[in-house]
Amino acid sequence: MTIAVDFDGTIVKHRYPKIGEEIPFAIETLKMLQKDHHRLILWSVREGQLLDEAVEWCRQRGLEFYAVNRDYPEEAEEHKGFSRKLKADLFIDDRNLGGLPDWGDIYRMITEKITFEDLYKQAPEEPPVRKKKGLFGFLK
Repeated sequence: MTIAVDFDGTIVKHRYPKIGEEIPFAIETLKMLQKDHHRLILWSVREGQLLDEAVEWCRQRGLEFYAVNRDYPEEAEEHKGFSRKLKADLFIDDRNLGGLPDWGDIYRMITEKITFEDLYKQAPEEPPVRKKKGLFGFLK
C-alpha cells in the first residue's frame, strides 16, 4: 500500500514551527511498515526549510520516505505548490475523525486489515469505575 503520513501531531507532538518530541513508537512502527513493503509518503503542511528539518529529523532516526509532499520522487517540480489530492491508499493523520490511535493499534489495523470498529470490539472490556463514597455515603 501507499501510505501518506502527516508529521506534526502524528509522528511528533505539535510544536510547529519547532519539532516536538516523538510520539511513542511512531518511528519504529513506520519502519516496520516499510519492512512489510508499504510505500511511505511524508505529507505535511511544512514547506521549505521547515520541511527539510522534518525530513532530516526522520532520516537521523533511520526513516526515509519514498516521496515528500508528492506522489512519487520524480514528480515534476511545476506541480509543487498546487493544492491537490495525494494518491494514497491510506492516510495517517492526527486530524482523522476520532483522532490518532496509538501506533500499536495503527500497525494492527494495517497488517491485520481491520477497522476501528473491529479493533475496539476485540479490546477487553474495562471494569466499571467505582465511585468513592464520601463520609455519609454509607447512609444510602
